[in-house]
Amino acid sequence: MPFADELLGTEAAAGLVDAIAAAAPEAELTTLRAAVTSLGPLALRERSDLLRDALLADLPGGYDELAAIVRAAMAGRRPFTGWMIWPVTTALVARAIDDGGEEAFDHALDLLAQLTSRLTAEFAIRGLLDADLDRALGAIQTWTTSGDEHVRRLASEGTRPFLPWAKRVPAITADPERTIPILDALHRDESEYVRRSVANHLNDISRLRPDLVVATAARWSNSPDDHTAWIVRHSLRTLVKAGDPGALALLGFSPAAVDVDGPTLSAAATAFDGSISFVATITNTGTETARLAVDYLVHHRKANGGQTAKTFKLTTATLAPGERLVIDRSHSFRPITTRRYHAGDHAIELQVNGIRHGRADFVLEPPT
Repeated sequence: MPFADELLGTEAAAGLVDAIAAAAPEAELTTLRAAVTSLGPLALRERSDLLRDALLADLPGGYDELAAIVRAAMAGRRPFTGWMIWPVTTALVARAIDDGGEEAFDHALDLLAQLTSRLTAEFAIRGLLDADLDRALGAIQTWTTSGDEHVRRLASEGTRPFLPWAKRVPAITADPERTIPILDALHRDESEYVRRSVANHLNDISRLRPDLVVATAARWSNSPDDHTAWIVRHSLRTLVKAGDPGALALLGFSPAAVDVDGPTLSAAATAFDGSISFVATITNTGTETARLAVDYLVHHRKANGGQTAKTFKLTTATLAPGERLVIDRSHSFRPITTRRYHAGDHAIELQVNGIRHGRADFVLEPPT
């Protein structure tokens, strides 16, 4: 993932100053210019918030005045695109909410749709969703028929329950069914960019309502097109890793009669930056062909001495009666930025069609 200074850094912030100065030549932009030199220690969203607050401080007036400056910047000759757009969109939303009127609210939604192709308005739109979910969703639903794929994606991405880098919208996490009509309208979209957002959105909902996700994916599967199989698999990926029976059944992985021998580990301990190997044999002991989704779980030690499991994909296989599948895998403990390892007791366990088998314990040794 890129660092904050590679996205919303000094260059982008200085570009924002230039674009706004050209659109509002009477504004001194003292606070905004100072903010450009204050980004260093801040995370990405903190940088956007700082620049948003600076815009609001330097451009007094109400929503209409700020919107007029933004439209002038959009029409101007100075570059007005990329990550500088994030604080602009959130400033517009802040002014629209402060205004309190339906006209400013609706205009802000329309302006976000116009700006989204210059970066994305998915972060800013959360403020309007939080302020008036019904009114916002009513407008957003119309975006699903837009001729601009960026606007159609905004309809899905901006309403995700767990959008990365974005604030939660409590009304959506409390009732994720509210956004299903948007996904129903877009799951057949011609754009892969949009379809991927739809799949990620439905996968988000699996953290809240697995039953709703499986039911929605099943409806889509009943009238498939060329992309339905992919979007269903991608939407169900978290539920499949969790061994959800409904998700597995929808993908054709029904309960199977299997014998699992293993996993057998290559060692009882491994170094902090090393790896551990394991082998296992899965045999179809039933009388019918078995379609199998095979994963493995690593039970990582936590800082408090407990354990938490993370699922890793292994393979899918179709075994005839009596047929065997041999698993031979190595799992690395080399340091990565997205996981912190703690020395002590760990374990590896297989998962076949959602059923766990053969937990094997080992020790992750302290770093030297």
